[in-house]
Amino acid sequence: MGLPDSLLGSAWPSISMVLNIPLHYTAYIFIIIGIGRTIASVSCDRMINRFGTGIVTLFGFLTLTVGVWGFSFSLIFLHICFWSFFLGFGSGIVDVTLNNYVALHYKARHMNWLHCSWGIGASIGPVIMSFYLANDNLWNLGYRAIGIILCCFTAILIITLPVWAKSKRQIINGGKNIQKTRNRELLKIKGVKSVLVIFPCFALLEIVIVVFGSSYLVIEKNLLSETAAQCVSLFFIGMTIGRLLSGFITIKLNDRQIIRLGYCIFSFGIITLILPINIIILMICYFIIGFGNAPIFPCLLHETPGIFGSEKSQAVMGLQMASATMIPLLALPLFGIILSDVGFNIFPLLIGALLIMTILLFEYFNKKMDRDKAM
Repeated sequence: MGLPDSLLGSAWPSISMVLNIPLHYTAYIFIIIGIGRTIASVSCDRMINRFGTGIVTLFGFLTLTVGVWGFSFSLIFLHICFWSFFLGFGSGIVDVTLNNYVALHYKARHMNWLHCSWGIGASIGPVIMSFYLANDNLWNLGYRAIGIILCCFTAILIITLPVWAKSKRQIINGGKNIQKTRNRELLKIKGVKSVLVIFPCFALLEIVIVVFGSSYLVIEKNLLSETAAQCVSLFFIGMTIGRLLSGFITIKLNDRQIIRLGYCIFSFGIITLILPINIIILMICYFIIGFGNAPIFPCLLHETPGIFGSEKSQAVMGLQMASATMIPLLALPLFGIILSDVGFNIFPLLIGALLIMTILLFEYFNKKMDRDKAM
């Protein structure tokens, strides 16, 4: 799944040039992807109840693969818009399904390693794309290469489908049928509204870096498109290594402590990015930012069953993933307009201010939950 997730930000400078599309139009593509992810996230609970985790995961992966192939044959902006929905819907289904399954059955280190495996794909994606960008900006062949890889993994998923036979919701939860909970009822649970603000903030940080990080390097640092794509790849490599190591650190530290350690490293990377530095240091900065960001989202997800209970975790996680997708994407056009009008030189300051706001919200939520438990 990580392979296509990191492609658009890396390829967009070339896509916009080849198809004669303004740079900030990438925000609209991500909004369409977000709509697909949101619809998938809020409907995933019912799908799993009816068909089971294995079938739903396969359906999501097939949809994602179709979207990537459609992208590779797109010739105009409207084609890209159409296939973007498939990308979002497919990835949204697989995200919610796998994250809740791991949060219910495994420890924090396994959640970090799950996201680490996603990071491997997300790190490889820009590298593959940069190879095709260096050859006459053939971004569509980059998507096609990823599509071939996804077809192979889809075949593997079909072959291993019997492994999921015992992963239906009734069996997952000790043979008990889960009562369906409406979204309105979920919002009344203490703490749900708060996490639906915190999740989008952390997600917005990541998506702003992925979407605009490459353009910032091309416009402000005068790097070639393929070099900028490699820098973004280092961001994902940092996330991958960070999640691998976080899996071992969870043996000694809890989720909350690891999240705090992560945003401290994240902050250091952003501060360094503001300084006048050369290309090598720039690459290191992107790696550090990715490394600090690595454990935050997996640890937040892993806490969901513990905070809200295993019976409601699938439905709550669906709302979390929906908010973490849709709200950041609705904010992306604003970020695109600000960066286009004011200048990409404020990019590090913008993500720095967003990080500070997110940290304050996270700490306030923790204090509030601790106070409620003590009462």
